[in-house]
Amino acid sequence: MKHRDRRRVVGLLFACLQFAACTHASQAATEEEPVSAKVEHLEGAEPARVTLTKDAARRLDIQTATVRVMVVDRVRREVIPYAAVLYDPEGETWTYTNPEPLTFVRTRIEVDYIEGDWAILTAGPPPGTAVVTVGAQELFGSELEFEEE
Repeated sequence: MKHRDRRRVVGLLFACLQFAACTHASQAATEEEPVSAKVEHLEGAEPARVTLTKDAARRLDIQTATVRVMVVDRVRREVIPYAAVLYDPEGETWTYTNPEPLTFVRTRIEVDYIEGDWAILTAGPPPGTAVVTVGAQELFGSELEFEEE
């Protein structure tokens, strides 16, 4: 008789655990996840400003370099690392600038040509501007995902 009662207790305990797990999963599904990227559309401009949380920037391992002036074929030219060049689905070229900590703005650039690891520009942000070299694709995805319809 004691053996039968033990089975009932174990069965009841097992059923309670399953019910508790379902309740916990239901609560987790209804809780909102913290937003890791905020997208703001700029006045009259196609690109938007993407602001990340510190945790999101760390997870994406965002890295930057600066627009430089280099002498290329005896001419001073503005250059950025090729890793900072982003192509959109239409083939237009962009880079993400980093005007403030954790803030990124997609900026149109015109690439004259690529030489090694450098993109030689005919138009783009001024020298000294920080551009994203790691994480630009994720920023672009965030910008498009959170875009207003």
